[in-house]
This record gives sequence, C-alpha cells and structure tokens, in this order.
Amino acid sequence: MNKKIGIVVGSLRKDAFSLKVAKTFASLIPEGYDVEWIETADLPLFNDDLDTSGQTPASWTRLRELVPTLSGVVFVTPEFNRSIPASLKNALDIGSRPMGKNSWNGIPAQIISQSPGNIGGFGAAQDLRKVLAFLNMPTVTQPEVYLSKSMDLFAGDEMVAGTKGFLQKVADNFIKFIDLNSK
Repeated sequence: MNKKIGIVVGSLRKDAFSLKVAKTFASLIPEGYDVEWIETADLPLFNDDLDTSGQTPASWTRLRELVPTLSGVVFVTPEFNRSIPASLKNALDIGSRPMGKNSWNGIPAQIISQSPGNIGGFGAAQDLRKVLAFLNMPTVTQPEVYLSKSMDLFAGDEMVAGTKGFLQKVADNFIKFIDLNSK
C-alpha cells in the first residue's frame, strides 16, 4: 500500500500560481506515494460552537479523518498581507480541534511559498512555520522554499526547467524527511 502525501494549496483562485506550483510538485513525488489534495474552499469558518452543539460540518469531519492517514503534508501558499491566507489558517484550526484531538499532530510538513514579489512569500512561510510548530508538525528547515516572481516561473502551464529541477530536489528531500520523522 502506497504512502499518502497531502497537498494544501493556500490560494482559492482557480488559476493561482500556488496551484500551478503544487501541481508541478505533485508530479515530482516518486512511485510508492499517492497525492491527496486537501480541499479548503468548502470549509466553513471555524466556530467552536458548531463542534460543541453536535452540528459539526461534514467538510470538517472529512478533513479531520483524512489528515491522520497522511505520511506527510506539503503546504503551497501565497503571501497575503505578509501572512498566510485565511483559508489555510482556517483548515489548520479545524484540523487541530476539538481540543485534545489535533489531526495534524506529528505529521511531517514541507512549506513552499511563492509571490510575484521579490521575497517569495517569506512572511507567509515564517507565519506558517510558527503555526505548524504549535501543531507539533516536524517541518523541513532546509532547503527553505521561497519562489519569487511567480509570474516568471511558468511558460504556459509548464514550470521553467531550473525551478522544476530545484523542486525535484525539494521533493526528494521531503521523502527522506518523511522517512526520518514517520510516526
């Protein structure tokens, strides 16, 4: 049975650069691993009252049941106002609840940030790293992945060779990281 790598895309935009980067990264995952796309667009905003009143949305349950089955999670995110998008933070919050049942606990993570600007989503990556540390997700520290000038990373739908080669090294490193940090 193949191990599963979850991919969370921080942007909800249908033609998002983060989605293009994530699709390229998914294509670089080696045999023996399956990619599971973690949907965030259908998650209502976290509100503890929904859990405690027995009205837990089905999409929350789906997320909470999927996450613990994963061998690792890749987060591909843009930077919104020097931080992570609300949809990404919402998914992390939902998966960390109810109190004492953190679905994300112990699952190895890789952060890939991108931005049309020069610093490649550095602020988003650093904020995400803080949240993942609190959720007890061992996270790859090197290489850090900040993809700047994201509009120049693709020729049509194909990622330029240099960046794709770098992401292949990141994917290979993440697989080793998963093996070292498996539950």
